[in-house]
Amino acid sequence: MLDVRKKLEEEIAALEYELRNELPKEILKARAHGDLSENAEYHAAKERQGFVNARLGQLKKRMGEVAMIDVTKIPRDRVGLGSRVVILDTSKGEEIAYHLVTSEDADVTQGRVSTSSPIGKSLLGKEVGDMVKLVTPGGTRELEILSLQTIHDFMPPAAETPQS
Repeated sequence: MLDVRKKLEEEIAALEYELRNELPKEILKARAHGDLSENAEYHAAKERQGFVNARLGQLKKRMGEVAMIDVTKIPRDRVGLGSRVVILDTSKGEEIAYHLVTSEDADVTQGRVSTSSPIGKSLLGKEVGDMVKLVTPGGTRELEILSLQTIHDFMPPAAETPQS
């Protein structure tokens, strides 16, 4: 969770710096070239300014959503955000390990899947021994949950107390 917040904070800081320092200089420099109606540099800088403003809005909204995650409400005996799960793909006979993370931390090549992905959604709320049907473009796969570690297994007890 802290990694997600840190990444969001870093991107917000970089974009705010660009918005307050670099873009005003680019716009001022472009204005110095004269006629704004045919000034590609000016229009590009203004377009970038609009994009940066929009992205900042998205990031700040996401930051608020991440701040609202209450770790104490994540189950201790079922798959949830932060869980590490080993599943058996019964059709292939292979074991696969997944770590359920937020969309910002997802990286399938590293086994980190988002809780909002099809795999993540199908695993949420399940427990060891459960069979899960996963519908993919290539067909339906049946998965068995072999082992589970929840976020609580990785956190120090003090980190679980709600903040006031």
